[in-house]
Amino acid sequence: MARLPYVDPATAPQRVRETLASVAAPLNIFRMMAHAEANLRSLLRLGGTILSRQQLSGRLRELAILRVAQLSHARYEWVQHVPIAKAAGARIDQIAGLATGNTSADCFDARERLLFQFTDELVRDVRVSDATFERMAREFPPREIVELILTVGYYMLIARLLETTGVDLEPDAGTKLIDAMKR
Repeated sequence: MARLPYVDPATAPQRVRETLASVAAPLNIFRMMAHAEANLRSLLRLGGTILSRQQLSGRLRELAILRVAQLSHARYEWVQHVPIAKAAGARIDQIAGLATGNTSADCFDARERLLFQFTDELVRDVRVSDATFERMAREFPPREIVELILTVGYYMLIARLLETTGVDLEPDAGTKLIDAMKR
């Protein structure tokens, strides 16, 4: 049960009402975010660009998001992103490996394992080690490294919002959002 009430679009300020009406799926996360009226539109825009306009592949992005969700114990984030990860090309065995925290499983290639190491260090230590960063710089272009940092940071923020406010889980709708962004 949520620790704060959800914003009711019917009684919300006009700008919040308009922003919530523009979202493809009226998820609880968005109604909770709406308490931060001044930030709502920017948060949604950043999330949308992460999900739809990055050079970093959708599959790698989603594997990183699932890793953040697993490290953050963010069930809502996990449930919403599993179908997105599948749609982006993540395999069932990879999702199962992430669910148990086994990022060194045979189902992951060396590049994916490096992505997880980078993500883990970013979540845990804030500054990624020089050795990990140097390996990333050999495998990923600068744009994808920065996009990964922004993705991990954004989904850490979202996980903390979800878990601290106790956002209630509804059936997954993540793929609806992705499909709407593609239109």
